[in-house]
Amino acid sequence: MNSFFDRKEKEVTRPVKNENAVVFLSGNYETDRSFLKTRLEKSSDVLFRDFLISGKRAMLVFCDGLSESVLVNEAILKPLTNIKISPFNNGKIENIIAEKTYSGTDLKRIKNLNEVFPLLFSGFCILLCEDAGEIIAFSAQGFIKRSVDQPFTEVEEKGSMESFVENLTDNISLLRRKLKTPFLKAEQLKVGSTSNTRVCVCYLDDRVKKEYVDEIKKRLEGVEIDSLLSVDMLTEFLDSDRLSLFSSVGRTERPDTLSSKLTEGRVAVLADGSPYALFVPFVFSEHFQTLDDYSFHPYYSLFIRLLRLFCFFISVMLPGLYVAVCVYHQEVLSQPLLVEIAVQENVTPFSITVEALVVHLMYEIVREAGIRMPKAVGHAVSIVGALVIGEAAVTAGIIAAPMVIIVALTAIGSFVVSSLYESVSVLRLLFIIIGGVSGFFGIMLFFGLIIINISSLNPYNVPFSATFIPSNIGAFRDTFFREGWKKLGKRTLEINSLEK
Repeated sequence: MNSFFDRKEKEVTRPVKNENAVVFLSGNYETDRSFLKTRLEKSSDVLFRDFLISGKRAMLVFCDGLSESVLVNEAILKPLTNIKISPFNNGKIENIIAEKTYSGTDLKRIKNLNEVFPLLFSGFCILLCEDAGEIIAFSAQGFIKRSVDQPFTEVEEKGSMESFVENLTDNISLLRRKLKTPFLKAEQLKVGSTSNTRVCVCYLDDRVKKEYVDEIKKRLEGVEIDSLLSVDMLTEFLDSDRLSLFSSVGRTERPDTLSSKLTEGRVAVLADGSPYALFVPFVFSEHFQTLDDYSFHPYYSLFIRLLRLFCFFISVMLPGLYVAVCVYHQEVLSQPLLVEIAVQENVTPFSITVEALVVHLMYEIVREAGIRMPKAVGHAVSIVGALVIGEAAVTAGIIAAPMVIIVALTAIGSFVVSSLYESVSVLRLLFIIIGGVSGFFGIMLFFGLIIINISSLNPYNVPFSATFIPSNIGAFRDTFFREGWKKLGKRTLEINSLEK
């Protein structure tokens, strides 16, 4: 069976090939020029300029829209045409060009012709010169980019209003502004055989465990993917190999949040073109923590974190518990409440289990429609779905009113811990099915399996449940109860201390 599907898959797919094989300069100007011209033909935005440098043929290549044309003309092309090379000068022509013409800070010298294209489409200006042993790439970026804006997914009441943007260089500078230390390291590599996306591994050299950095770099270098269009595509490569509905890779769009993670000895991964960052190791309790918790008094932070945990359990288990009570365990309800639910459910045509599944699927449909529709009508879709469809379904006797209340509570609860929404939406449906089939016994058994699954995740030898079930009682200092800053600020958590 597997061979059949493998054979069918190969009919509609192709293997990812390495398009960046080493192609060295031939030493012949016309041959190398023809290679670049052939690769870049039918590209109207790529501009070529042939000219002479002290009697030697040269070609300048840059991409319109990615390179600043004024900078190319005034700081690169004009000085190059004015170079005078003495016939008695025994120096290499590429050295003379690099030393006497370009005053920019970023200049690269290349011997592999395939390395030209990622630089060209990153805004560099490429110079090929006769008798030169290297190609010279001048930094001349001038493309349009989004300015730093306020966060959209991690809204904080008292935090900063800065978020990552799509430009990798800007994101690294945002981290530098938060952590003004020479120990902040930013190592770049490329991922994607076609996209050649720049990926940056950031860490504090004096805090991080070297094994974490080596493991992450090893995983990233082993990524076989055609194009990397979002940093989230790397999550699967950085995550645990165990099958789970929970990810052990953290994600944030806030530079201040990521800075705090780096000070604890974690490693961050940023990708060009993505306004988010990943970080590892990551523990489960961090889903219930926000940056605002460190601005509130410790007693209020404790209350808010416990409230988030309660909302998580409500959003996951409440529909399943409701179905289990109505089907198998009616004795846990008071008689007036039981009679009221029985009257409501008696007029609906479906069983409680089917009704719960249908209502929650309807909710997911309305939510997805509200997200994918244009913003101008997205909110209207949500309101129509919540008011018109819900009210009409109850009035028509298709859905019972208590079930609508249950759906509303679970929906609001799932938004409180939004980072877990993907896991919650699937677990909620599973709990409904299990509650309708086996009642409380099945629910508690499945809940135990989830706890075991969470406890088994430790991709970097740091248990995913480390701060819930710590090997050291000191790990409770910032789990649900948060110590005051007079104590919390004196000592910083070392994430590697939570290792098994």
